[in-house]
Amino acid sequence: MRIIGVGDNVVDCYLDQKMYYPGGNAVNVAVNCRRNGVEIVSYMGVFGNDPEAEHLKWALTKEGVSYKRSRKVYAASGHPGVNLTADGDRVFVGGPQDTAQHVFRIRLTTADLEYITTFDVCHTSCYSGIEPELSRFAGCVDLSYDFSTRSDDGYIASVSPYVRFAFFSGAALTESRMDSIIRSCHDAGTEIVGITLGSRGALFSRNGERFRQAIKQAPSVIDTMGAGDSFIAGFLTRFYDGDSMPAALDYAADRAAVTCGFYGGFGYPHAFET
Repeated sequence: MRIIGVGDNVVDCYLDQKMYYPGGNAVNVAVNCRRNGVEIVSYMGVFGNDPEAEHLKWALTKEGVSYKRSRKVYAASGHPGVNLTADGDRVFVGGPQDTAQHVFRIRLTTADLEYITTFDVCHTSCYSGIEPELSRFAGCVDLSYDFSTRSDDGYIASVSPYVRFAFFSGAALTESRMDSIIRSCHDAGTEIVGITLGSRGALFSRNGERFRQAIKQAPSVIDTMGAGDSFIAGFLTRFYDGDSMPAALDYAADRAAVTCGFYGGFGYPHAFET
């Protein structure tokens, strides 16, 4: 399997610790696939020109994830603030809106698409500003897309025709709404739809066949940051290895539980710049 993450990179700023950690959905999925044993993993996105961006790139290098076709702009890295609850749930408290994450989006060149074609799957998300480019992925690579909590009908209809794997964060969704989302995605051509449900596990559908996955208990839960991204990475890794849906989902739940046992999406804390 070969995977590339295209889209967002940020540093998650833990306000109580005065530490930031590399993150962003596309980055987290790429790094976790590499940790799962995927040999060829790359990331393509827009980096700022600050020390936080250099720390992000250093962490990617340490993890064996290439970022050679990424861009660099004169702007600060995205740095959302994070508070942790007593049971380890992360709560985002916002951040500046004039960062590289907000002001710039990646525009794919012909050379970019030729490079992406060398991968089996590309993962991106609603946080990546990639929507205007989605039609260009058609016939180029399998597309995995994290909708997060973006479950409005118009957005689903605009994105799902280009997507093989659609992932949603749906802890607050009713059963009837989940049925509607799954049906809409399948009708548009999406093969696999996954909805993570927090403590209720996950509901997946492959061409209408339903699968339920319970959560796995972590030895200790200190931070849920990146657990959903680890779930996606675990599922994609095993799915492309040829595992059955139940086996791929079971492994994904294991990987999400592991991520709850340390701070940040994949570690590498750095003190706030003073």
